[in-house]
Amino acid sequence: MEAYVHGVSTRSVDDLVVALGADSGISKSEVSRICEQLDETVGAFRTRSLADITFPYVYLDATYLHVRNKPGKGGHVVSMAVIVATGIAADGTRHVLGLDVGDSEEETFWRAFLLSLKQRGLTGVRLVISDQHSGLVAALRRSFQGSAHQRCRVHFARNLLAHVPKSHADMVAAVFRTIFAQPDPDAVSTAWDEVRDQLAKSFPKVGPLMDQAKSEVLAFTAFPKAHWRKIWSTNPLNGSTKRSSAAAAVLIDMHDEWIASDRRYLSEESMALLNDAVDTGAHAAIDSGE
Repeated sequence: MEAYVHGVSTRSVDDLVVALGADSGISKSEVSRICEQLDETVGAFRTRSLADITFPYVYLDATYLHVRNKPGKGGHVVSMAVIVATGIAADGTRHVLGLDVGDSEEETFWRAFLLSLKQRGLTGVRLVISDQHSGLVAALRRSFQGSAHQRCRVHFARNLLAHVPKSHADMVAAVFRTIFAQPDPDAVSTAWDEVRDQLAKSFPKVGPLMDQAKSEVLAFTAFPKAHWRKIWSTNPLNGSTKRSSAAAAVLIDMHDEWIASDRRYLSEESMALLNDAVDTGAHAAIDSGE
């Protein structure tokens, strides 16, 4: 189905008629009516209030999809950034908080998106999980001061492997993963330092990279261990948006399925552990960008 976000459509009426088939009996006018209804649904979803629920964990992710401009803007298929916020509520349920489409991941785009989430009532954020895109990080410093920042371990691993010959990539990836198999925060920190020293002997650029990233990649260790596997990466929540060009419709369906499910993403019992004091360390906290 076609849905517009800031004047961008994921499907055109002609595309839909072709997809449905000429023998479907559905006219262009009927398809247009369906698309208009979907557009209204997407708009209502993107602007709904978030004030009634607190979200301790917020995931931010982006992907680039091919979308179609409105006819008035040429109707061309272009590559656009689709940014998505998902969250874990205080009761452990998953929610799609919002999405937006823009030309690129510049700071102004991310800042406007994050501001819109807060204006809609987003509160209680303890940890933001994202990659380290410069525009996003700068926007976080203006929008979520005081929350902790978890740098996605998957994205960081890719950055790490970029400094390693392909012939050694599997070995380095395996060694890096041992850090996250440790039983407690102290052991994780110690393993990080040991892996850093081991890899830096053969790959000197790895040392400074791991030194700079340690506090944010390991921010998850300040939170309940039962949550670690769910909060050290953006991937568990947002992978589905990369498998479809109809991102808005897919995300609404995903959100509805999450809310309807009896199974919580994180148990209420484990979420109650967040009431204990959490020390994320000075470097993992998001400070002001002013």
